[in-house]
Amino acid sequence: MIINTGQRTDIPAFYAKWFAGRIKEGFVCVRNPYNPEQVSKYRLDPSVVDVIGFCTKNPAPMFPYMDLIRNFGQYWFVTITPYGRDIEPNVPNKHQLIEDFKILSDIVGVDSIGWRYDPILLLEKYPIEYHLKAFRQIAESLKGYTKTVVISFIDLYPKVRKNFPEARAVSKDDRLKLGIEMIRIATECGMTLKPCAEGNELDEYGADCSGCMKISDYEKAIGKRLMAPKKKGARAECACYLSCDIGAYNTCLHLCKYCYANAEPEVIYSQNSLHDPESPFLIGNYRDGDSIHEVPQESWIDRQVRLFGI
Repeated sequence: MIINTGQRTDIPAFYAKWFAGRIKEGFVCVRNPYNPEQVSKYRLDPSVVDVIGFCTKNPAPMFPYMDLIRNFGQYWFVTITPYGRDIEPNVPNKHQLIEDFKILSDIVGVDSIGWRYDPILLLEKYPIEYHLKAFRQIAESLKGYTKTVVISFIDLYPKVRKNFPEARAVSKDDRLKLGIEMIRIATECGMTLKPCAEGNELDEYGADCSGCMKISDYEKAIGKRLMAPKKKGARAECACYLSCDIGAYNTCLHLCKYCYANAEPEVIYSQNSLHDPESPFLIGNYRDGDSIHEVPQESWIDRQVRLFGI
């Protein structure tokens, strides 16, 4: 099976010690965000967890713990964007992130790491020309360290509208201007460009619009075929295989203004104050009335010997 860590928060950046503790103890508890008394308990054991998916803006805090997860299959997305602290208040220096990306790529392998340049937003300070220059600089720096770059354009979810009222949707003309040139740059740097939940409008220009985190991506990362059950993406527009996320909403301290998973900063700080690195839960601990469901888990790796690549 696949465990994901990055749909709701950034575990490597802010909760690496906690995650390491969960790996050592071999299990994690996750509250249903819509029904908090319902708790899912997952084993964290490579005999049943084939891949752990990470999505982070800062992988470095996990580096001291990489030996703990070396027996798990892994796929990492590292987001590197060109915004300043006006948009991403607590994201580390981007030059350092590029170097950390290279370190991580050397650890897990080029097929197990992708770069995310998203979401793309346009403001007076961040026009099309700025994005294309920044995209080229980052892509050239990461050449040889990944084969994948994912882009998306800002979505104006309710939390985004509240935390980022000046944000505007990116027009189709601007999406095409950016997308077509980014595809060209990515190709020059040995990368396939994948739009995230953006439909097929860039398909004819050379983008891979089939999804940015498919079973085939996990298979390539671990070098094994996965007999995964069918599952829908997180959204209607999403073709990715996302399941079993162990994070919690309203807990990411990057405080990016465009974030769909965070409420206002006061809520984030309040939630974070409840974090206990020793707890089975990312936030808080067991509560009276908890209904704990031990999730059935099994490896999806195809153990059948196949001849002639069939």
